[in-house]
Amino acid sequence: MSSNQRGLAIRVCFIAPKAYPLFNPGVEGVFGGAEVDLYYLATELAKDESFEVSFIVADYGQQAVETIEAVRVIKSLDFNKNALAGAIKVWRALRRAEANIYMMKTITLGVFLVAFFCRLNKKTFVYRSASASVCDGSYRRRHPVLGRIFNWSWGKAELVIVQNVTDQENLKLTTGATSIAIPNGHRLAELAQGERDRILWVGRSAEVKRPELFVKLAEHLPDEKFTFICQRATGDKTYDELVAHARAVKNIEFIERVPFGEIDNYFQRAKVFVNTSDAEGFPNTFIQACRSATPILTWNVNPDGFLDRYGCGFCAGKSWDKFVSQCKMLAEPENMTRYGQAGRKYVEETHDISQIVEEYKKLFRKAL
Repeated sequence: MSSNQRGLAIRVCFIAPKAYPLFNPGVEGVFGGAEVDLYYLATELAKDESFEVSFIVADYGQQAVETIEAVRVIKSLDFNKNALAGAIKVWRALRRAEANIYMMKTITLGVFLVAFFCRLNKKTFVYRSASASVCDGSYRRRHPVLGRIFNWSWGKAELVIVQNVTDQENLKLTTGATSIAIPNGHRLAELAQGERDRILWVGRSAEVKRPELFVKLAEHLPDEKFTFICQRATGDKTYDELVAHARAVKNIEFIERVPFGEIDNYFQRAKVFVNTSDAEGFPNTFIQACRSATPILTWNVNPDGFLDRYGCGFCAGKSWDKFVSQCKMLAEPENMTRYGQAGRKYVEETHDISQIVEEYKKLFRKAL
């Protein structure tokens, strides 16, 4: 990029401290769907020379600044240090980015820090919701003080972006805030077909994700093979107990961590992908399942009713009997193919990052 182009480029900075293992797969670390969403968006946006993209991550022992996939990756806080030291390092990284637009997607006090930085320095703050609990008011009910601080923070955003229409409607109802609904975007490769021989769960051990229900499901279906890929969620003190329980079930293969670049191999081998969460925004694992033509079974999550509307799978609505029977039904070869292919069609039409990034470009240009 020439110096003249650089001067005209829109500078966008994404903030997701736990995202560094996505840029550097050789580094182990826990990350979630929010990090995946911003990683895909940042790397796709960086392909356009009219944008300069930076990304603030945590300290994993890397260089202070690296360029990876055309994104300027800036090191900030160390998770092992105190919160004040972390806030100072994040602030310095925000200044170092020298962006016009700062965007994040987490439910942390970091949202307050970034919102305050943007307000003080007259920068554009963009917030993207990561969970339905942010939009329907349940997070604030559970955490009155933090919820109030958090709502103030994203309330200062020039743009609020949510993952689906239901979240958009709930946010308007609970706060009066106007938002824009944009689906998560993924890179879509050619569909690889192979033998499917197991039921799959992928995620972190966060309480809201109810991973223990997957173990219970395996116990109820002893003739099926189950693969349980579950990293310890930050602060989870019951993880060792969960792992011990899972490993005691004969038809469960427990795996703590799979590198992000290898996870599709597990989706492509799955008869059914199972989500046991009580609440989510729009999990990236749904997109990973659909792009691998794997049908989806959920305990309670069905954003905008997409499972029914597009025929991608079933939602049990917290009914245990339905959960078990629907799993059996989806694992049958004919249903597995039917619902899986419908999911692949849906993801091609709705979640292609090369198309979704164009919506963001329009919003970013308009915001400035």
